[in-house]
Amino acid sequence: MQTQKIEMTDVIYNAANQAFEALVTVHDFGRSHKYPCAIAAPITMDFQDAAEGLSRQAQRRHTRKLAAQKDAPRFVPLRPAKPRGFDAASWLKGFTDFGQRRAA
Repeated sequence: MQTQKIEMTDVIYNAANQAFEALVTVHDFGRSHKYPCAIAAPITMDFQDAAEGLSRQAQRRHTRKLAAQKDAPRFVPLRPAKPRGFDAASWLKGFTDFGQRRAA
């Protein structure tokens, strides 16, 4: 398993939800993936423990995201339809038949 760099920004304690919240960025394979994370905990929890919980949550979400992408069907474009030739006679016939139609 490859070690991923984890970066947390805007770590706050939301007293209304009684949870630590942060925007966690997982750097993996040269790309950055951002996850909003929250863990329910008392305000007295050690910051290091809260950071580890937020980090684990982001790693789990990242692993699930990669697994979902791996299992997703690939997009295969349809072949374009062959262009039909323009038939001027049938096009004009539509105009000549127009006057013979009657409204009900």
